[in-house]
Amino acid sequence: MNAPMPTSAMPVQTLEFRLLNEFQRNFPLTSTPFAEIAARLGSDEPTVLATLRRLQEEGTISRIGAVFAPRSVGASTLAALAVPRSRLDEVAAMVSAHPGVNHNYEREHAYNLWFVATAADEPALTTLLDEIGATTHCPPIALPLLEEFHIDLGFDLLHGGKVQHTTQRCERRPTSVLERHLIATLQPGLPLVSRPFAQLAEESGMQESALAGRLAEWVDSGCIKRFGVVVRHHELGYRANAMVVFDVPDDLVSGIGQRLAREAGVTLCYRRQRHLPQWQHNLFCMVHGRSREEVEPIIERLCHLAGYPCEVLFSLRRFKQCGAKYFDSKAN
Repeated sequence: MNAPMPTSAMPVQTLEFRLLNEFQRNFPLTSTPFAEIAARLGSDEPTVLATLRRLQEEGTISRIGAVFAPRSVGASTLAALAVPRSRLDEVAAMVSAHPGVNHNYEREHAYNLWFVATAADEPALTTLLDEIGATTHCPPIALPLLEEFHIDLGFDLLHGGKVQHTTQRCERRPTSVLERHLIATLQPGLPLVSRPFAQLAEESGMQESALAGRLAEWVDSGCIKRFGVVVRHHELGYRANAMVVFDVPDDLVSGIGQRLAREAGVTLCYRRQRHLPQWQHNLFCMVHGRSREEVEPIIERLCHLAGYPCEVLFSLRRFKQCGAKYFDSKAN
């Protein structure tokens, strides 16, 4: 299948396109990063900042900042609710209102509301899920991550595919009070000012050089999977979002997951814990494309390669999409 073309509204040589495509990772961790980006692109700092502000206001950019590796800090899980159709909008709004919920989608399934929840630790995450179940009267099933095969969501907007990139595997690590303050400060994204790290350093109680050094250390260790522009795929034309799930024997899931993760069109691939008897699937792949017609052949190939039962859950509506919130500014 031919790769989709970049959005026709944004020619590939424009400043907008290059900012979106070339700085999803490897963002300069320097005192004046936007000036450095401008120099690379043959522009100037005020123009780069103005362009990024506009793209963020339009919703094309979610934020510019850190994407932490799963299970490296705090606690998180994918969860789902089976919501009566008549209550879906109401329940979706209740779920989205929780600061710890960063993604919330309607999908085609009896479990029709899917969200990602994050918290400072496992007890806090359990409390959050219990609160959602109590207030919505729809008990959630929690599907925590067990093994990752490809998790990045960096997009090559020129060729319409995932970015092949290898990072260090970061294991869960304790975080100091200072680090929690830094992560809380990072969560909304970089301020779009000439010296963003100086502003973040002041807010988090660190020296600018120490803050930049800590970020570089986290990137090098894989704790931060990527640092840069976080795009919104729907606004860029990738409106067919399918979650393909498989029921694979536990002793085979790692090998099959690694195989599927290499396939073109797979933007995420990971093993999650089953939630029996309600949910028997343990292998998840995400496929993004511009239309169902574009992604259906990819899904068909994935199901054939896996050789085990699969289901396809297309997203229908996006209720919330933002960066994960693990800690608040008063974290301790």
